[in-house]
Amino acid sequence: MNVREMIENREREYLSAGAVLSAESKGRRESEEPCELRTCFQRDRDRIIHSKAFRRLKHKTQVFLSPQGDHYRTRLTHTLEVAQIARTIARSLSFNEDLTEAIALGHDLGHTPFGHVGERVLDDICPKGFRHNEQSLRVVDVLENGKGLNLTHEVRDGIINHTGSRKAETLEGRIVALSDRIAYINHDIDDAVRGGVLSESDIPSDFTAVLGGRHSVRIDTMIKAVIGESEKSGDIAMEPEVHAAMTGLRQFLYDRVYTNPELEIAVEEEKAKNIIESLYESFLNDIDLIPRETRENSRTDDKHIITADYIAGMSDPFAVKRYEELYVPKFWVK
Repeated sequence: MNVREMIENREREYLSAGAVLSAESKGRRESEEPCELRTCFQRDRDRIIHSKAFRRLKHKTQVFLSPQGDHYRTRLTHTLEVAQIARTIARSLSFNEDLTEAIALGHDLGHTPFGHVGERVLDDICPKGFRHNEQSLRVVDVLENGKGLNLTHEVRDGIINHTGSRKAETLEGRIVALSDRIAYINHDIDDAVRGGVLSESDIPSDFTAVLGGRHSVRIDTMIKAVIGESEKSGDIAMEPEVHAAMTGLRQFLYDRVYTNPELEIAVEEEKAKNIIESLYESFLNDIDLIPRETRENSRTDDKHIITADYIAGMSDPFAVKRYEELYVPKFWVK
């Protein structure tokens, strides 16, 4: 019996009835020989961590564009926070931690540069629209290395269904969807306070009375509310009172931070919007401006899809660099 088989046997002993057993995965799109050391979900996790798309997340905006300071979140630190929250919940409920972690680490691989403003712009421009969860699945299925990562069905399902109206098939995937919301609501408040956009006293008392008055307390309250309600319901859910407060806090963020036109970050978002629109137009008019390897990795002749793939994969600094190359005059000497 090898190490993987020993792990699979242990899963049968300690995972709950609703958990996905690694040995019972629905498999990959292309069959592979099992690893001797790792379960299929551990293997997926490792493939995601070692991907180029994962590394690029460190230079992609979460909310604040190009913040000056080491402690603001990026798309990478957001991903790690989601994974930590999701693993805590999965462990407490005796679900498959490895599957949960793999989904969490891969859920935002398709996110655009410049945060949600980048997604909104591409959604407006692209003939078929643009959704970052769909792009994340495209990254792991097609774009990474031009052949994808050949992940398991359960991880792919969790990635595409971490947001939107459809629920993930697995309870592990549903844990990630809720953990994503818990993470960004709390860390976006933390970043907004750090950036002087909000103060803790601005948060409505109706929400703090339920969730708590500090960052760590709010996260703790939400996680415990998920664990407690999920144990009772047999699905992944949050205690109604806490869920209502969390939803209200999310709307508060949309009104005061995400879509507030009076904030200075709104001016920066307009600049980011102009960069993406300009790049899209340039690449669409001359597809050869996109590197050959990148075009081939898209595995399509549709210029709109190739262009969206290229832009969505950019980090914030690289998008600015390409914009400067195409639109900013270069000084020269004779």
